[in-house]
Amino acid sequence: MSHTVIEMNCPGCGARVSTGQSECEWCHKPIIISTFNSVYSMPMPEVNKYAGAYKKALSENPDDQDLNNSIAMCYLKLKLYDKALSAFEKAMEDNFDNSETFFYAAICLLKGRKAFLLNRTEIDKAEEYINAAIMIEPRGIYYYFLAYIKYDYFSRKYFKTSPTYQEALKMAQQQGFSPYDAEQLSHQWSQNYLSSIPRRTNLRHRECGQNKY
Repeated sequence: MSHTVIEMNCPGCGARVSTGQSECEWCHKPIIISTFNSVYSMPMPEVNKYAGAYKKALSENPDDQDLNNSIAMCYLKLKLYDKALSAFEKAMEDNFDNSETFFYAAICLLKGRKAFLLNRTEIDKAEEYINAAIMIEPRGIYYYFLAYIKYDYFSRKYFKTSPTYQEALKMAQQQGFSPYDAEQLSHQWSQNYLSSIPRRTNLRHRECGQNKY
């Protein structure tokens, strides 16, 4: 997987730029979307515009890690989960430093559904990606999403699993899980499925938030 500087049109204004720039010198919009936070508040028409620019650049540079990761973030925002997953998996090749690539690939596997409704193959793959993200960077949001899967799929089906959702939740707290993290996760589903975790889980989550702020 290549990770080189590539010339392309600015996703914001169309000016000629390169992926080595942090932002366009004309419109001051970011060139590369490295995290989901970059598209989280973008209006949908602007996200579509960015996706179009990345798609054009990828037609000439299909193996570029930055471009694949960027278009995947756009597709995820647009809830085009299959396209997002395909691009994230392309960006994973030789990727050992971007934990969000693996984490959001796991998000894509749910396709807006509750974990309870997934088949075991999908759950196993989601866990594989979450665990890869945690190995790169043990963030609270990753552990909390793992806790959700452990509860909604394993605990509700009475399957044994390790760690349990309670243990994963404790690790999320230790890694500084915040209310903002919960909001960001909920944004990926059409409903707030995270609220289905038992009340004591949500209470712990609020306590964690109170400790942080």
